[in-house]
Amino acid sequence: MSTTVRAIQCPPQTVFDVLADGWLYPCWVVGASRMRDVDEAWPQPGSQLHHSVGTWPFVLDDQTRCEEWNPPHRAVLRAKGWPIGEARVVIDVRPRGDGCVVRMQEDAVAGPATLVPRPVADIMLHLRNRETLLRLAYIAEGHESRPEPSTAERERAEDGEPTEPGEEIAS
Repeated sequence: MSTTVRAIQCPPQTVFDVLADGWLYPCWVVGASRMRDVDEAWPQPGSQLHHSVGTWPFVLDDQTRCEEWNPPHRAVLRAKGWPIGEARVVIDVRPRGDGCVVRMQEDAVAGPATLVPRPVADIMLHLRNRETLLRLAYIAEGHESRPEPSTAERERAEDGEPTEPGEEIAS
């Protein structure tokens, strides 16, 4: 089982707020390319995210099901990625100082991925999940703080362009 750990500068509940928003799934999960639907009951156990994996035109439709939901401490997901297989993903979050530590454990549980030798699979999953947790950190930390205007927003304001939807350009 591959284990990846990352410190994130936000409370554990903020991480779970991101996880609870199923529409954000392809923003933080490496390999997920788009959302098709989110069950109304998400993230309750048994509910599903309907997503796609891959890059166009090689996109496959799949699902991820919530098996356990215990915010702000633990979530267990069953992620499909056929034809590669299915994985069980355990996300544990613990407070640390002003932030938290997120531990993601992933293991192939069905399909051809179970045939990959464990050391090789663990290295591949760790590399992917290191990026996954980095993306999750960016989103959660962004939820926690009100960011300053981006460079693009500042440049638009300097050029006299609207910075907010519906805002008029001053003449």
